[in-house]
Amino acid sequence: MPAPRKYPDELRERAVREVRTSGRPVAHVARDLGVHKEALRNWARQAEADAGERDDRPTTAEQDELRQLRKEVAELRRTSEILKAASVFFAQEIDCPRTRPSR
Repeated sequence: MPAPRKYPDELRERAVREVRTSGRPVAHVARDLGVHKEALRNWARQAEADAGERDDRPTTAEQDELRQLRKEVAELRRTSEILKAASVFFAQEIDCPRTRPSR
């Protein structure tokens, strides 16, 4: 579960819109809205990437997909380890025939 966001999405959108439309420095807009300037700078960069204006960072959709794929790979690796352990166990069972009790 991701950590709760410090700033609401509405504030993020408003802040990015203000930076993009006003032409004012990020630090000034951040101070006016009461957010950290580096947070606002990152939001603005991410908004540019999402709009296709930047190619130096992945879009939000790409980040979400990458996060999901990494999660899936981790699950598949865990499953693979379990199956390997099970196959070793059953191989040992087959190699060691049990003696039948005499009647």
